[in-house]
Amino acid sequence: MTPLPPPAMLDITSLRRVRPWGGDLVDIAMADGKITGITPAGTAPIGVREFDGRGLLALPGIVNAHAHVDKSWWGLPWQSYGGEASTEARIRHERSERDRLGIPSLECSAHVLREFVRHGTTAIRTHVDVDSGVGLRGIEAVEEAAAAYEGALDVRIIAFPQDGVLRRPGVLDLLRAAAARPGVEGIGGLDPATIDRDPVGQIDAITALAADTGVGIDIHLHDPADLGAFQIELLVDRAARLGLQGRVNIAHGFAVAQIEPARRRDLLAAMAEVGVTMTTVAPLRLPQLPLAELDEAGVRFAFGTDGIRDLWSPYGTGDTLGIAWQYARAAGLVRDDDLLRVVQLATTDAAWSVGRETHDLIEGARADIVLLDAENPLDALVRLPERMLVVGGGRVLHVA
Repeated sequence: MTPLPPPAMLDITSLRRVRPWGGDLVDIAMADGKITGITPAGTAPIGVREFDGRGLLALPGIVNAHAHVDKSWWGLPWQSYGGEASTEARIRHERSERDRLGIPSLECSAHVLREFVRHGTTAIRTHVDVDSGVGLRGIEAVEEAAAAYEGALDVRIIAFPQDGVLRRPGVLDLLRAAAARPGVEGIGGLDPATIDRDPVGQIDAITALAADTGVGIDIHLHDPADLGAFQIELLVDRAARLGLQGRVNIAHGFAVAQIEPARRRDLLAAMAEVGVTMTTVAPLRLPQLPLAELDEAGVRFAFGTDGIRDLWSPYGTGDTLGIAWQYARAAGLVRDDDLLRVVQLATTDAAWSVGRETHDLIEGARADIVLLDAENPLDALVRLPERMLVVGGGRVLHVA
């Protein structure tokens, strides 16, 4: 594999003639990685390094709230899929093949980040495998790939026990070691009932570890219906008892869309009370998380790409806005308010997933901006036009 060169980045001082959220033409001034002013087009002082937006739509940088930067074979020759359908079988297939392909590696992680950036992503929460086979090598590879962007691309790492927590000796120790690294913001878990066969045991172990180390939790929970809901209830209970309010995220959480409405209402209310959040990759052939009910309950959620071109599946482009499109289409969302809400969930309202209070095109916010040739955010969502310019922390990361 030919290593990717470091990304070519250039600080800019202003974007001229852009339309934030499809509004009037403005100039956006930037300094020290922040938006310092937004004024009517043509009124800002001439900057040292400017970019003429030519009336393009401006959105906040896209946030990928559930990625697997370490797992892809992007940059290698095409790999034919040879696994089976179940989660357990895919885990076995990945473990048997990853060393042959040199996964994890700096080069593959760099390719994935490059694809994310090309599609307008400026902030990422990525799960990185931690197990007896790879140790912490995946975290080291992702940290090195992210470091090439010198902070212009915001990468947050979750140490993820893809092969289970309790059933593999030493995994809890590895998670503790990962949690001590400055770049790791959380630890994960995986289907406590069907992978570890001990839902109480796994959830008690990871919540206790998070409480002890001060990191968050982001758990993959594929288990369906009542079984999945029971495990969410355990997580809510432990979050309340151990002081983990606002520090627990449930990825996938198919059960929320599969239980009967009255129980879902009660479950979402309990989740909101302790700040349990959700992320979705909008899987096909499964009911989507209910937008209106999540919003009504006050449960925050966001979109992610999951793994792309990896040993689980050859699919994926790295376009989180494309996942938002998939979610809206699969959920049957057609009204303007709902389409706008979906774009917000892929941008501004995903700020929580990367530890931000604010992520928007406003003065004082981090200068993460993507320009698209679209009439408005709704047009951008349904048509998925090319990202013409991507700015992260006031630095140009990609130009079409």
